[in-house]
Amino acid sequence: MPHIALPEEMPGITAGFAFRPETAKPMRELAHILLHTSGNEGFSSRDRELIAAFVSSRNTCYFCQTSHGAAASHLNDGNGSLIEAVCVDYRNAEITPKLKALMAIAEQVQIDGKRVTKQLVEEAREQGATDLDIHDTVLIAAAFCMYNRYVDGLDTWQPRGDAMYVEMGKRMAEEGYAR
Repeated sequence: MPHIALPEEMPGITAGFAFRPETAKPMRELAHILLHTSGNEGFSSRDRELIAAFVSSRNTCYFCQTSHGAAASHLNDGNGSLIEAVCVDYRNAEITPKLKALMAIAEQVQIDGKRVTKQLVEEAREQGATDLDIHDTVLIAAAFCMYNRYVDGLDTWQPRGDAMYVEMGKRMAEEGYAR
């Protein structure tokens, strides 16, 4: 049961957004810019959603991990096994060396931003990451720590079961976040 009077039957972050639309607008816009982007060759929306799902899994935020995992799955031709592999052990998942290097940065941001080292950044660059890729990885990881804590700190309703999340992931992947 949520800690405050949130709209009933609205899951996860959507309940907080409905409760305070004026804060929802910039939060949605940020998510849209970071996750639903085009024109950044080599750092796709699928990869960005994977980082969001990975950070959310590390923060044990079921709603965000599952919804962004569903978006990444939709962008991966419906194959959800990659998302699970990344969340369990990204170092051995079937992702590019560049994405592994960016995941290593996201992993450290999730723990403490000060843990991102010059060595991690250089390793990402050696794998082809641009400064924009590195910037956005840090911001995605930091933003999802905030989004996860928002969802869990309000104790929002986080339904179990895949059907709702599959549909939500499809919508997020196709339409983005700014509504």
